[in-house]
Amino acid sequence: MTQLLAVITITLLAIISPGPDFAMVTRNSVLLSRRAGVFTALGISLAVLVHVTYTLVGLGLLLQQSQWLFSGLKLVGAIYLVWLGVKMLRASPDETAGDGLVAPLSDLAALRTGFLTNVLNPKTTIFIVSLFMQVLQPGTPLAVQMAYGGFIAVAHLVWFGLMAMCFSATALRGRLLAARHWIDRVFGGLLVGFGVLLAVVR
Repeated sequence: MTQLLAVITITLLAIISPGPDFAMVTRNSVLLSRRAGVFTALGISLAVLVHVTYTLVGLGLLLQQSQWLFSGLKLVGAIYLVWLGVKMLRASPDETAGDGLVAPLSDLAALRTGFLTNVLNPKTTIFIVSLFMQVLQPGTPLAVQMAYGGFIAVAHLVWFGLMAMCFSATALRGRLLAARHWIDRVFGGLLVGFGVLLAVVR
């Protein structure tokens, strides 16, 4: 029971802390649509399953112990976040359509955005590996470890799915769309900032 409570508590605290996932889901929900936000959340959840899978098969420990491999992952993730951020910063008001929305994303593109934002984020790697290494015991059955991994992925889907629902609500979204260009600039700046911090922080 203590182990379960630790997994739940640490997972929830990690999910609600602001980061690239938060920025992408919020931005896509407000400027695109509820559907885009939900598919972004689904992509994030699928990426978490990737982190859980390689942790369970031992690759997570390799990433934790191999400085060059981990640094390479950090650099790729940083470049991706900066690229996303620069795209948002360079978006002009003229790119918005007549209904006030930016160019739409397909379901697959929204899912891919969420997936890549999370799977290339080494902070998620650190979170998953540390959780499994510090909280779980060597004798914890594989089925239980898989159940914990499933919970972590579902928790991400539920939290960011709820965010997508809230930020795409008609009343709130209508007010936020009036400042859509500045929203892109703010979240673009945040993603660039996250990327730079990812690249320079040891």
